[in-house]
Amino acid sequence: MTVGRMLLKLLLAAALLAAGLQATQADEWRTTSSLIGESKYGYNFQHYDYVNPNAPKGGTLNSVVLGTYDSFNPYIVQGSPAAGLLGFGGGLLYDTLMEQATDEGSTSHPLIADAYKYPTDYSSATYRLDPRAKWHDGQPITVDDVIWSFQVLKANSPMYSRYFENVTDAVAISDREVEFHFNQKGNRELPKIIGDLAVLPKHWWEGTDANGNKRDVTKPTLEIPLGSAAYKIASFKPGSEIIWQRVPDYWAAKLPVKIGRENFDTQRFTYILDDNAAWLAFTKGGLDDVKPENSSRRWKTAYDFPAVKTGDVIKQEFKTTSPEPMQAFMLNQRRPLFQDRLVREALTYPFDFETMNRTLFFGFNTRTSSYFQGTELASSGLPQGKELEILEKYRDKLPPELFTQEFKLPVYDSPQAERKYLKQAVDLFAKAGWVIKGGKMVNAKTGEPFKFEILGWNDTDQVISSPYIANLRKIGVDATLRLIDQTQYVNRVNNFDFDVIISQLGQSESPGNEQRDFWSSKAADRPGSRNYAGIKNPVVDDLVDRIIFATDRDDLVAATHALDRVLLWNYYVVPQYYRAVVWLAYWNKFGIPEKQPAYVGADQNSWWIDPDKEKALAAKYRGSN
Repeated sequence: MTVGRMLLKLLLAAALLAAGLQATQADEWRTTSSLIGESKYGYNFQHYDYVNPNAPKGGTLNSVVLGTYDSFNPYIVQGSPAAGLLGFGGGLLYDTLMEQATDEGSTSHPLIADAYKYPTDYSSATYRLDPRAKWHDGQPITVDDVIWSFQVLKANSPMYSRYFENVTDAVAISDREVEFHFNQKGNRELPKIIGDLAVLPKHWWEGTDANGNKRDVTKPTLEIPLGSAAYKIASFKPGSEIIWQRVPDYWAAKLPVKIGRENFDTQRFTYILDDNAAWLAFTKGGLDDVKPENSSRRWKTAYDFPAVKTGDVIKQEFKTTSPEPMQAFMLNQRRPLFQDRLVREALTYPFDFETMNRTLFFGFNTRTSSYFQGTELASSGLPQGKELEILEKYRDKLPPELFTQEFKLPVYDSPQAERKYLKQAVDLFAKAGWVIKGGKMVNAKTGEPFKFEILGWNDTDQVISSPYIANLRKIGVDATLRLIDQTQYVNRVNNFDFDVIISQLGQSESPGNEQRDFWSSKAADRPGSRNYAGIKNPVVDDLVDRIIFATDRDDLVAATHALDRVLLWNYYVVPQYYRAVVWLAYWNKFGIPEKQPAYVGADQNSWWIDPDKEKALAAKYRGSN
């Protein structure tokens, strides 16, 4: 190799490292993908370092799910998919090209594809299939399956269509290689996230059912689909129960991402309509083995039933290092009531987090102040450096305070705080043309009352909303909460048929194409998108593209800071709170690795059933477990 060529390779490797990618030559096969640096496992990945590689298989994991279901097709807007099926990714049924790591952010490891590559301009990506990959009927997973899945999901799945917006087509290179073409260059994330493609069996979906009717992947179905992953549907009762059985000859069982995981022979999901009934089911045992707890009050006060006192139910807290989601009241700008920024800002001031945290949440929570909470991507202070350079381009289209004031939410830290912040809210309403008459906030010109509905579906929505509603009424705003069943709720949210909802938007350490689904003008008009606030802002659109086509990590961080700041200062949501922990209560029937992945907090797929513990519980509770 000449000195010139060697220097070129070194420069190329340095450029790839600066971009946060594996230090391999561009267009060479890669077995692990990462957007934030080289994976800690390198190229000799055997299994996750926290799993028990010899974990025994067997037993049943029982789970309770709220609501109901009516479909085994999770990739369309219609229908409510059954537990175990996901609208993005493969769930329990389908494998993806690669699998996202459980203990590292923005990192994926081989699954259906054993490697991938891409050129230096990021104009395409080629995935090479593992020749061992097969469907549950024994047929091989083919390049045709991958191409067909890409076409079907991009055409019918709201999430995949936006995630892969810049992917134009997929073509066969050989019987093992498929190449995806992009319509824009420089999108650093696209080669990696192609690995998130769920691969569906073309031959099954294009075939006929037991009655000779042609299947339709664009419609809901309760025919058990053919899959490829570690589990398959064994039986079900429409809307009330679904039982998944581990596939004994699962083709990928010996892959590094699977060793020591997916240990339960059976996963049974029982549907219950009421949250209180679900809680009682957990305390009794038998229907629900693991309870992810979201209620501060319940975590603090309700775990005093007999099984907890005897050690048969264990409470455990798992700290997380992953980004915290933006949980908030989402103000739907498709409603004229919320289209004025002054009104949206006014609605921020009556939310008294500090009193709620003290009186309702036992001090467990922390106020959310960024859409990228818990990461270096969160904006702070005043814009400076590259972030300021990016924002200067839009100065005349942004609130002037963005450049001169640090964004801060109201802090109810004294008895006088409520009066102070409610007055600020009233003043902002006045600037927007709303006044208080007869104790009601009304439009100064039309007399129309300021009235809206918060749509929810569970008791937690009521706990969060009630104090906020009470404070709003002190300034004449007529806010109400309406609770509906989960199926109705999902359908209404998918079609943006609400005034305000409480929801979460999760982020990764390397944001990219999914930002379009959260904030873009196009997503605002697409049913099923996560642009719940209905944001249509050209500056936001530009910043999203700036993130997607960032040239390196520094550029990505600066662009994300800018987007975060623009979103905050436009008051599209009323931020609530987060907890950097996962709370789990579980019946003492499990073997659990001593170490759990800090990134996600806990990986229940790495747990297993301890037969002796299970037998002891069964004897004690007369078969309830």
